[in-house]
Amino acid sequence: MITKSPLAALDYKAPFLIERLMNEQIADTEEEAEELFAEAKKYLVLTQVDETKFWRMHSMRVDDAWHHFILFTGLYTKFCRDYFGRYIHHSPGNDPGVAGASEGERPVASFAMFRDRYAEIFGSPLPDVWYDHRKVTLRRRVVNEKAGLLTTRRGGNQVELLDPSGRPLMSANPIAADALAFIARTGAFYVRELPGGLTGEERIALIEVLAEQMVLKVSG
Repeated sequence: MITKSPLAALDYKAPFLIERLMNEQIADTEEEAEELFAEAKKYLVLTQVDETKFWRMHSMRVDDAWHHFILFTGLYTKFCRDYFGRYIHHSPGNDPGVAGASEGERPVASFAMFRDRYAEIFGSPLPDVWYDHRKVTLRRRVVNEKAGLLTTRRGGNQVELLDPSGRPLMSANPIAADALAFIARTGAFYVRELPGGLTGEERIALIEVLAEQMVLKVSG
């Protein structure tokens, strides 16, 4: 049973979660942690206010904030029931990068549709925090949940990073071969740790491409 308006969920405070996001290096600062949680709440509100479509999650960092909130099981359950009248599951179909996910007969909304609906509901444009690749710096930590499953392939004047099915994720100059091989086998690392003769800008650009494709997760 809903006891409060769904939009009132935006005012919900969770200092316990803010502390966790910082301890787990999801966010560098309290302000950043607050922003990630605010956007996770907005995602939940949007999905419950407009159920005409299946709204995919489009940021791994916002998704992390949601996931860590769920770990506080009792508090998360009460939050959902108070504001939405039911428990909101974090299912594979909500995960970033899951293609073709749907729920029932609802059409899957594109990122552009999500961006526009967000602006309509909250009266402001989608903030930068939703674009994970814009947060990449040399000191950023990134996570590769497919470490050991990715491979590289060299051919001609290019080196490719391949997904587990052998599909190319990106191609680059052979100077990036060591960096791509490192990415393929490493579960977590800082951008500055990429090996090879790359400049700082080239390291950042490499990670930006993979973060935008949601191959890599940008952390704190």
